[in-house]
Amino acid sequence: MAGHEGPRRDTRGIVDAPELFAHVQFRRREPAPGLRRYLEHYWLIDWDLSQPYASHLVPHPSVNLVFERYAGCGDEDAGYAEVAGIGLELFTQKLEGRGRVCGVQFRPGGFRPFAPGAPVSRWTGRRLPAADVFAPPAPPAPPAPLTPPAAVLDPADENDRVAALDAYLLALDPQPDPRADRAMALVDLVRTDRTILRVDGLARAEGVSARSLQRLFAAYVGVGPKWVILRYRIHEALERAGAGPDVDWAGLAADLGYSDQAHLVRDFTATLGVPPTALGAR
Repeated sequence: MAGHEGPRRDTRGIVDAPELFAHVQFRRREPAPGLRRYLEHYWLIDWDLSQPYASHLVPHPSVNLVFERYAGCGDEDAGYAEVAGIGLELFTQKLEGRGRVCGVQFRPGGFRPFAPGAPVSRWTGRRLPAADVFAPPAPPAPPAPLTPPAAVLDPADENDRVAALDAYLLALDPQPDPRADRAMALVDLVRTDRTILRVDGLARAEGVSARSLQRLFAAYVGVGPKWVILRYRIHEALERAGAGPDVDWAGLAADLGYSDQAHLVRDFTATLGVPPTALGAR
């Protein structure tokens, strides 16, 4: 498994990142050492808007744990905690007034040790109360009390919010799992090695069958390896589109393993609802 290198600094997956950062305060923070093998980072957002704003995100193949407090999110005083499984479509969130979100982005493959009773695919495309996901499968052992959302959301000091996130996750007592480590390493390989364009190629490199990879990804990542490969292609195309209008789309399609530009444009448009040129022209 690749070593931990701190929070990511890229903006991949965020549609029009400069516009988002103009409307909200966005930070990434590192979790406690005992959690870093499983997590990408914490992400913290605060906003105070005079006019509504809609943010758009092309989700990563990651599960998120989200503590949130804003109009319409449930109990606006106490806050709300939910597990967001991998999103299969463009995620749009309307922000207005004042609000705060403290999120945990798990590494792809890193969520299962915190909720070992079910395959991660069970949560894909769903958003559920955190207490429902982390509840123990059966008595007699009582669950460790989880940090209430207010303990994460209330502190004015950002460091205290990070400490509360650490406390919440450490109380879940994730146990080492070699299959989780393998899943994390494989997804990291897909993300960083641009020569991996097909599932059968990844399977051959690992010396396993494509079906074995499918089972591992369903149990520990939540989506299939083909979906992961395609999603990282779209992330790169989105980042290139945001760089400006002068993009060599035919060349980019070839770099990303598409047979032609039309296939890239079709996947991009199906995911975001607009062709890549619409974003590049902004």
